[in-house]
Amino acid sequence: MKKHKIVMRVMKEDVGYSAYANAGNDFIGTQGDTFEELKAMIVEAVNLSFEDRGLVYTIDEIELKYDLESFFEFYKIINAKALSERIGMNQSLLAQYIKGIKKPSAVQTRRILKGVREVGKELAEIEFSI
Repeated sequence: MKKHKIVMRVMKEDVGYSAYANAGNDFIGTQGDTFEELKAMIVEAVNLSFEDRGLVYTIDEIELKYDLESFFEFYKIINAKALSERIGMNQSLLAQYIKGIKKPSAVQTRRILKGVREVGKELAEIEFSI
């Protein structure tokens, strides 16, 4: 049997993290106190959902999609002020998106994601002189 593509939506909660996905007719949901615990719980929940079909997943086979608040919580090293300047977005507006006060449009979300990916690409290409 072919494995379903699993895309888990990950959210930062008041306490800990939660994740959910719809895979075919299956709803999969779980939570964890820490991100590491959440990843383990995701694998367990997915594998329990497909146990009767003989399918086994690893965390590498499960796509995790974050909301903005969770992303910036996970990657505290990314400075929201500097990112807002880099992508030409009002710092206060980006902060409201990150805090969940406002929900960004699809266009704004792509703009933020493009800026984050550009920073990531630049960081991946850096070499220090030795």
